[in-house]
Amino acid sequence: MKLISWNVNGIRACIKKGFLDFFNEVDADIMCLQETKISEGQIELDLDGYYQYFNYAEKKGYSGTAIFSKIQPISIKNGIGIEEHDQEGRVITVEYDNLYLVNVYTPNSKRGLLRLDYRMHWEEDFRNYVNELDKIKPVVICGDLNVAHKEIDIKNPKSNQKNAGFTIQERTKLTKLLDSGFVDSYRFFYPDKEGAYSWWSYMYNARQNNVGWRLDYFTVSKKLEDKLKNADILSDVLGSDHCPIKLELDIEVNEPTMNDINMIL
Repeated sequence: MKLISWNVNGIRACIKKGFLDFFNEVDADIMCLQETKISEGQIELDLDGYYQYFNYAEKKGYSGTAIFSKIQPISIKNGIGIEEHDQEGRVITVEYDNLYLVNVYTPNSKRGLLRLDYRMHWEEDFRNYVNELDKIKPVVICGDLNVAHKEIDIKNPKSNQKNAGFTIQERTKLTKLLDSGFVDSYRFFYPDKEGAYSWWSYMYNARQNNVGWRLDYFTVSKKLEDKLKNADILSDVLGSDHCPIKLELDIEVNEPTMNDINMIL
């Protein structure tokens, strides 16, 4: 099974920059998007063979997530069931016969760390949410987690230690998530690989010079560790300030029967 995750920084803008060419070429079984920046009815995509699911932020032009899946899920849930977290379209969970897939766009702590306290609260509630799912069946979490976990995951660690996305508080929360029963799939395959980034500032020719951060992850339940086949960062794919990431699992998910389907929106 091939999965793609991509923060597209506005799906309508990304379509103008070749999104559909990439979508058709990569031929993923499931593609997860973050920061779609659309409201309901603002886009209509002709994606033959894919079920399409969106979670929209209440604020127009902000945040948002989407999942395009060749396999029809058993259930779909928007949000994590906590009202204060569920107004920005940040989470979609799809359930298949043998796993949950959670697509997440983690809140940014903002310049000056204005939203760090909220971010810490979010992290606790999100970890509890996926841990409860993991008690039922294995979980794959993908998306923009808005944190570079370790110094190897950022070009300039020393000068960014007090900046959003690389504070010790944010990095510690990701450590706690992994320690609760998840694997950073990219570091599973490439524990020491340097220069592996998924986001670059639009300023100062950062992408051309590979001055970046690894903010995008597939974190997989340890129950699926023996199913990990490959992980990659598709840094040559343009269209956003993030690039897509890829995960391949040695696992198949099956279409549900009508009796299995329990759509939860």
